[in-house]
Amino acid sequence: MKLLAARRLLRILRVTIHYQLDDLLLALPLPWWLRLFGRCLPWHWLPRRPLQLSRGARIRLALEDLGPIFIKFGQLLSTRRDLLPPDISDELARLQDQVPPFDSGQAVALIEKQLGLPLDQAFARFDREALASASIAQVHAAQLRSGEEVVVKVIRPGLRPVIRQDIAWLFVLARLAEKVSADARRLRPIEVVADYERTIYDELDLLREAANTSQLRRNFEHSPMLYVPQVYWDWCRPQVLVLERIYGVAVTDMAGLARQGTNMKLLAERGVEIFFTQVFRDSFFHADMHPGNIFVSNRNPADPQYIAIDCGIIGTLTPEDQDYLARNLFAFFKRDYRKVAQLHIDSGWVPANTRVNDFEAAIRTVCEPIFEKPLKDISFGQVLLRLFQTARRFNMEVQPQLVLLQKTLLNIEGLGRQLYPELDLWSTAQPFLERWMRERVNPLQLLRNLQLQAEQVPHLSQIARETLERFTLPAASAPPPAPQAGNWPERLLGVTLLGGGVLQQPLLQLSSWPAALLIVGGLYLVLRR
Repeated sequence: MKLLAARRLLRILRVTIHYQLDDLLLALPLPWWLRLFGRCLPWHWLPRRPLQLSRGARIRLALEDLGPIFIKFGQLLSTRRDLLPPDISDELARLQDQVPPFDSGQAVALIEKQLGLPLDQAFARFDREALASASIAQVHAAQLRSGEEVVVKVIRPGLRPVIRQDIAWLFVLARLAEKVSADARRLRPIEVVADYERTIYDELDLLREAANTSQLRRNFEHSPMLYVPQVYWDWCRPQVLVLERIYGVAVTDMAGLARQGTNMKLLAERGVEIFFTQVFRDSFFHADMHPGNIFVSNRNPADPQYIAIDCGIIGTLTPEDQDYLARNLFAFFKRDYRKVAQLHIDSGWVPANTRVNDFEAAIRTVCEPIFEKPLKDISFGQVLLRLFQTARRFNMEVQPQLVLLQKTLLNIEGLGRQLYPELDLWSTAQPFLERWMRERVNPLQLLRNLQLQAEQVPHLSQIARETLERFTLPAASAPPPAPQAGNWPERLLGVTLLGGGVLQQPLLQLSSWPAALLIVGGLYLVLRR
């Protein structure tokens, strides 16, 4: 394993030298000592012939050579035209669906092996030339023998060893960073890398992607905002995925969208609403929304509908994270910076001894300038940089469970900037968030939540019965235990009658009156059925 990791490091170094990326780095405004160190590297002692390639092409080709993890990094950068020069952004955009395909013979052999039958028995037609190719897989057009037009997605061969080595190096860098830098420890890089490792390996399982696609399709069934293609489960395997073929205009094809008369303002607003619907209504969001995965239907340009593909990376939030995020955003839209500061402290994101007034003033300084501005006048990259500086000052920790959400937000913002730069993100998102908050405190919703709690009561009774059965007869002659500490509802609910026996130990450690009332209310709902 160590030998393989060393070989991978040498390959990264070789690719960097081959495409002369070190020259691009040394051209940046670096400290003098760092430039001197770069010039002292051994390969700078020998004459090198300049590559007849643009700097953007050199970066793109290097990322392609280094494999899926580097390609995905380039895909993310390609959406941030506010952070990169146009020549580099244009080249990196080709990583979204124009990565060189692997040999079609390999693709056919892998598909036949996965399906367990010859290709002509599964498909009436199969196009050997790849329709599109990306970092993890490539896609071929085909037709089922039953007549449906489909696409066949097949995983690139030999990915796992390369990914394993790259992840190993990322862990090495993360551990090193945590040892030498307090800022790095606050960013929790080891947990971030571990989350990314799970994500990238999940992408290699196309059955998981098929399940994600089916769920997302069900969530937006009959929706005018988003269409998700049908999964043909009979032909899906761990390394092969067969989906309905979709027809539309690439979301980055601005000329094509203009030709068909697309309502760009409505399209951009629906993009924001789709994001908030996935995050807050469903807690199930497409977390790889780079432009190569998004199309616009050509059926009704005046009432535009998105088409989403490639659901390999899906993010979810716990109810606690949802609630925390919603309350923060709501306070943020209302410019209630004190509430934002207090929520950060209450959630443990910043130390409990943080002065609320100081934190409130810092947040106001960062956020106030971006309100009442269209996207074209806002650089979220700069906002994130200033937020990072504020976070460092107040020892705020990054939450690894929200990394996918942050990545998706960057993608959405970059996409919205391209589609309709005049979009007012705040006025578009605020009504949706207010509606969601009202629904959360709706009496019917509270009653449903109470009912869900009540449904746990039979399960708790079974736990109590099993606990009682573990009591032995000698234990019965022992003196009764001392009364448990806590308020009287806790002690009352700690005494459970089961078939005439009494269990004198609390089954639930209730922390407050509301918890006790919740269980009592749940019992009432169950008994009244």
